Amino acid sequence: MFKVDDYIMYGMTGVCKVLDITSEKFAKGEQRKYYVLSPIYYNNVMIKIPVDNKKIPMRRIISEDNVSSLINDMPKMEKLWIDDEKKRNEQFKKMLKGGQCEDLVKLVRSLYSNKEYIKSINKKSRQADDDIMKEAERLLNEELSIILNISPDEVSSYISNQIAQ
Repeated sequence: MFKVDDYIMYGMTGVCKVLDITSEKFAKGEQRKYYVLSPIYYNNVMIKIPVDNKKIPMRRIISEDNVSSLINDMPKMEKLWIDDEKKRNEQFKKMLKGGQCEDLVKLVRSLYSNKEYIKSINKKSRQADDDIMKEAERLLNEELSIILNISPDEVSSYISNQIAQ
């Protein structure tokens, strides 16, 4: 269970702060607990989600130590590619929705590598791949920016500098 003031990843919304944990009574006296979340990068939005929610993945953001390990492991992480566009799209969307940091890194690395290859043979990458890469980068950059205390726009250059050392 999360606590008030925890930062969490909430599905495709991204980083949220737990503002409150409330209880509500329903008919027949049933009581249910809810997290009140505030998405960090969306102003004036509040989300109320049951504590026992199973539909939308929720997890704590990773620790600062895990960020260092993740960045150090990035150059060695496998790249994934599925030639069948439909299967690739399904698998990549599943990884994206799962929202695990390592999966997001794998998506970005794989799609970026393919995009560079496609560009080298004077072709254009598929829009679905570009959209997934953009969303994976957004989620990853938002999470790392909170941990590193920098803006999401600075995360890519931060990672590049850390890998270059």
